[in-house]
Amino acid sequence: MKRIVLGFFIVVALTAQLFAVSIDRVEPQFWWVGMKNPNLQLMVHGENLAGSQVHLEYPGVTLEGVTQVENPNYLFIDLEISEEAKPGTFQMIFTQGKRDRQAYTYELKARKANSETRMGFNSSDVIYLITPDRFVNGDPNNDELAGMKEKPNRADKDGRHGGDIRGIINSLDYLHDLGFTAVWLNPVLENNMTQVSYHGYSTTDFYKVDPRYGSNEEYQELSEELKKRDMKLIMDMIFNHCGSEHWWMDDMPMSDWINHYPDYKITSHRRTVHQDPNASEADRKAMVDGWFVPTMPDLNQENPFMATYLIQNSIWWIEYVGLEGIRQDTWPYPDKHMMADWTARVLEEYPNFNIVGEEWSMNPAIVSYWQKGKQNADGYHCSLPSLMDFPVQNAASRAMNHEESWDKGLIELYEALSNDFLYPDAGNLVVFPDNHDMSRFYTQVGEDISSLKLGLAFFLTTRGIPQIFYGTEVLMSNPGTDDHGIIRSDFPGGWAGDAVNAFTGEGLSAEQKDLQDYLRTIQNWRKEKDVIHTGKLMHFVPEDGLYVYFRYNQNETVMVVLNKNEEEQVLKTNRFHEVMEGSVSGTEIIHSKEIKDLSSIAVPARSAMIIELK
Repeated sequence: MKRIVLGFFIVVALTAQLFAVSIDRVEPQFWWVGMKNPNLQLMVHGENLAGSQVHLEYPGVTLEGVTQVENPNYLFIDLEISEEAKPGTFQMIFTQGKRDRQAYTYELKARKANSETRMGFNSSDVIYLITPDRFVNGDPNNDELAGMKEKPNRADKDGRHGGDIRGIINSLDYLHDLGFTAVWLNPVLENNMTQVSYHGYSTTDFYKVDPRYGSNEEYQELSEELKKRDMKLIMDMIFNHCGSEHWWMDDMPMSDWINHYPDYKITSHRRTVHQDPNASEADRKAMVDGWFVPTMPDLNQENPFMATYLIQNSIWWIEYVGLEGIRQDTWPYPDKHMMADWTARVLEEYPNFNIVGEEWSMNPAIVSYWQKGKQNADGYHCSLPSLMDFPVQNAASRAMNHEESWDKGLIELYEALSNDFLYPDAGNLVVFPDNHDMSRFYTQVGEDISSLKLGLAFFLTTRGIPQIFYGTEVLMSNPGTDDHGIIRSDFPGGWAGDAVNAFTGEGLSAEQKDLQDYLRTIQNWRKEKDVIHTGKLMHFVPEDGLYVYFRYNQNETVMVVLNKNEEEQVLKTNRFHEVMEGSVSGTEIIHSKEIKDLSSIAVPARSAMIIELK
């Protein structure tokens, strides 16, 4: 690569003049003054950019360098934006020879007040996970659009059904009423793929919301409407791969932009190569550099220009939309050193922000490796604050399904939590009964409502940040199949003419309405309970089908009892004196029932009790 350092002038935008130099894309499209990191790298794409000289002039902005790469249709421009730079626009002049000249106008925006101190999602929140295409069709006019390859087909389980951002905006009062305080959307960026594009994990433009979901401005509106309700927005991001029909696949900047291109090689999925002290470099590369599937090219984060592109893109969306969190897909698949750099950069700009990574492992030693503050034997450090707690999810499913014995049933939950010593901050893990990639928890527990309720009570009161998948509250299921298109079925009431409407209650069964009330009761109570958000956890080895644990701080103690038995159990509480000492009565919050004598508690069959001790 030939690097050319040039001097003075500056501005980027789109006031194109008809010369030989032709610029069609500049990313990021704009930036902000007042960022802690003053460096900005622009990726410029157009015809015949090689050999262009770039000039710019704007107070507080310095052109640090221009890099020409092997593809003559790209330039990478490095700017430094000092503390003195003010919001405004400036021109960037591209010239070749004496006559070929083009001007682009670039904008530096002012940051919103207190942008850098925003509070990320945390253990005070309950997250509602939505697959946007399958939730609510708020704007049927965007279902089929010119230029978008896949057309709507609601009859196809793998097709696009029409859900969108407008539908989510229209549903926020429903979510707020249920007690949810944060929303995580499966990816909403453009997925202009020929087929099976609804899930969003095959990005074809990293700076554009898929127009079948809405616009960038509607995404901003969603964030603003959430803030009005004291709710937070979490964006699903993918650094590992893009879609095979991404715009740059026909004209890539460099030969190493994509790993194993054009002859793709599927990843080995051997994620433990990161932690294994005996792993070979060949096996590490086979995992990290391999493609997820043939339609998802593997991005090469070891390329410094790709790394900068992805890091800046994430910061752009945080600032532009006003995000409070990011869920990062396929965490162990990209280059781990780049991922460490990324987390550090984000937290540099937003110290209170939160990011949760998807490490789909049942081994807590593997999951904990990535968390911020972990002292690893190989010296690897990452600033990732949170991870999805797959080990506890798996334990909860097994605990509800297995008959009680010395090593099966509720003891599996107890044992899973006993591994918390491996984590620097177990309280910042995201706990969940299910998600968009696995069978719904209701199906996992044999469509037994009492088991579902026991599981939900656990996830909403244990340590960590609970996440609930859309439709759980109305018993959505996928019996007899683990097909993702069925797991991500349409939410009832999200389409005009639906016979069942979860928003109004029309057509819901008594059991569905009861579960809505169950979640509403626990989650709205939970909102104000610091003892559940940040209190310590003490649990006792399950006995006789009863699992008892406590959340406590200096001011309050909450007792949780899970009873898996088919009969009511009378629980003698003298065993728990070290945490119950001084408490004589309590309030059971699920049924708003006063308990006057805590020495023995009648626990109904197949149920949970959440008791505020007094």
